[in-house]
Amino acid sequence: MPADKPTHPEIRLIRLPQVLALCGMSRSCVYDSIKKGTFPAPVKLSVRSSAWIHSEIVAWADARVNASRAPQDERA
Repeated sequence: MPADKPTHPEIRLIRLPQVLALCGMSRSCVYDSIKKGTFPAPVKLSVRSSAWIHSEIVAWADARVNASRAPQDERA
């Protein structure tokens, strides 16, 4: 493998407005869900700045769609 190629996929960071647009929840609901451990936590970029990993938000959304499409007896 060439030395200049990263060994991990590219990480795309998104800010809160993009997160809200992707997940369809309110700001307070996002932060409540983070506290409950049911939504991906942000990455701290600096003292006053945070962002989310795009792939984690997409994976969360995929899981919600799959859970809502599961037969009634398989839902948690």
